[in-house]
Amino acid sequence: METSRIPGFYNMTVEERRHLLTSMEIFTDEEAEYLFSKEPLATETADNMIENVIGTFQLPLGLGLNFLINGKDYCIPMAIEEPSVVASASHIAKLVRSAGGFTTSATDRVMTGQIQVVGCPNFSEAKEIVLKQKEALLEAANNAYPSLLNRGGGAVDLEVRILNGESRSKYSQMLIVHFYANTCDAMGANIINTMAESLAPVIEELTNGKVYLRILSNYPERCLAKARCVIPPEALQTDGFSGEEVRDGVIHAYEFAASDPYRACTHNKGIMNGIDPVVIATGNDWRAVEAGAHAHAARHGMYTSMTVWSKDEHGNLVGELELPMSVGTVGGSIRVHPIAKLAHKILNVDSAQELAQVIVTIGLAQNLGALKALATDGIQKGHMALHSRSVAIAAGATGEMIDMISQRLIEEKEIRVGKAKELVEEYKK
Repeated sequence: METSRIPGFYNMTVEERRHLLTSMEIFTDEEAEYLFSKEPLATETADNMIENVIGTFQLPLGLGLNFLINGKDYCIPMAIEEPSVVASASHIAKLVRSAGGFTTSATDRVMTGQIQVVGCPNFSEAKEIVLKQKEALLEAANNAYPSLLNRGGGAVDLEVRILNGESRSKYSQMLIVHFYANTCDAMGANIINTMAESLAPVIEELTNGKVYLRILSNYPERCLAKARCVIPPEALQTDGFSGEEVRDGVIHAYEFAASDPYRACTHNKGIMNGIDPVVIATGNDWRAVEAGAHAHAARHGMYTSMTVWSKDEHGNLVGELELPMSVGTVGGSIRVHPIAKLAHKILNVDSAQELAQVIVTIGLAQNLGALKALATDGIQKGHMALHSRSVAIAAGATGEMIDMISQRLIEEKEIRVGKAKELVEEYKK
């Protein structure tokens, strides 16, 4: 997409938005038919994806707009039911865009596999034996998945740890072999699991122990993506709050999350509000991404903030977010789910590495949106204004009545279904 700035997109009807996207030639006619159909994921397709299918479950699919990342525009598909998330992310992206946009970076796509060995006669000796055979083991792992080497990936490193070496319990003493593999543009779970299972009998023979678990770790510490933004205080100014006040409020809010796990849990949930919808829309495993992100937040022994907010020497607000990001652009449901395929087309990313950078960017934007609201008018003002529409619909409002009842609920500061039902009956008279 040439630009992610589409003024007035929010005020268009769904049909007007669809017509605009079609006129921009983002989709073929066949792709547009999938996206705009009543059943974009056919029941027959769903029945081949999981077991015991009885139907499909749809989520609203919106576009995060205004994102400028490393000088490139992105419209970001987001599948989510929570009001205000798409609006908040788009608002912050517009604000950051005026300050030059986001910058990002990422490591190589290196995922982690684990092999658990128990019952070794001597764990220290077993560790040394495995390490001496490191190159042979990496070669064996690559032989288990030769096509990965042809794509420029493959097993690249191996480490060994002893867990609970001093324990008297035979169940807690174990040798853990970590191997690392570049999975290219695939998320890599099946690749890593195949490699781990192929190495298991070799490691048993080397250690004289017994292998139990041999599986991917969802904490891929060597597969990181990072986003950063720098915002001058004047860009943060709102009615009633100077830019410096907003900046300082954001930093104070961050320091609270950095110091207190109770706050960090909610703070980080807000970050994942931005991340999960993109992971879902692109057909990736949002549970794996969530698990890795929260593990990363606790890597130093205390659960803390995923983001870091600070003030630089010029008084600018500086935000950073670095997370493990186990996403792919090939394989799995990505090639099966028609909307996931369209989401990738809208994003126009060239690699899983680029997709990871886009995803951490929207997490950083969403976090700033929440902290900015908390530091000024409070989180409820914007959220409840959007939530009021859902309440109106739940009460039976349709068409133009939705906007009228939503506005009344906001004006009377009584956003609840019971009140909305009263207003629906009133408008019907």
